[in-house]
Amino acid sequence: MGVLSGKRGLVMGVANDRSIAWGIAKACADAGAELAFTYQGEAFGKRLEPLAYSVGSDVMLDVDVTDDASLDTAFGALRERWDRLDFVIHAIAYSDKAELSGRILNTTRANFKNSMDISAYSLIEVARRAHPMMVEHGGTVLTLTYLGSSRVTPNYNVMGMAKAALEAGVRYLANDLGREGIRVNAISPGPMKTLAASAIGGVRKTYRHTEANAPLGGNATLEAVGGTAVYLCSDAGACTTGEIIHVDGGFHVLGMPQFDNL
Repeated sequence: MGVLSGKRGLVMGVANDRSIAWGIAKACADAGAELAFTYQGEAFGKRLEPLAYSVGSDVMLDVDVTDDASLDTAFGALRERWDRLDFVIHAIAYSDKAELSGRILNTTRANFKNSMDISAYSLIEVARRAHPMMVEHGGTVLTLTYLGSSRVTPNYNVMGMAKAALEAGVRYLANDLGREGIRVNAISPGPMKTLAASAIGGVRKTYRHTEANAPLGGNATLEAVGGTAVYLCSDAGACTTGEIIHVDGGFHVLGMPQFDNL
């Protein structure tokens, strides 16, 4: 019996077996949770299918988080399968790769709006639809952020602004939903070798820099992020809400690189 035995969770944002969302899903399944998944489009659905089956799930819902009707359809289908939802993993973000380099001064209005919509506002839309399935017994909404939300990070640009908005959303939702026993938190991993990270210019340099300077001497692993998610979704996390929990080897505490790397 795992710490999530008897709990049901929805995981949104698995792109492949190196996704942070998949690391979380695998850890939650190993801890005993029953899972459902969302994906966007046929290509991602084909990648997701064998992963979902590997953890015993046949609930896969095609969702476009910018489309209210799509979200309504997906959560309606989920309610037909399950009478409750114990946790949601929101691992969704997007920005035009061409605008994740150069100067923030050159960010277009269209990409700013799109990045904010998908990466930040979608958390509110997801929480709104998950709420009726959690309100009677409580639950957890968990999202993913990054240090670029509060510190300037090369080639992160508008995504840093979107993550800052996302983190504010975590705090406000935590206050809105707390009296109903619904906790809202975010995990902030360091740079990881994922499909999403590959869109950021110079990410390999960033990865090497954090690895060389983090107090623990390494970058986050999928297992470490997954374990943190299990804690937050389990009863052990019952009094934790509104938090941004860093899983980055301690890199976020630094003001400068380690002395030998100055």
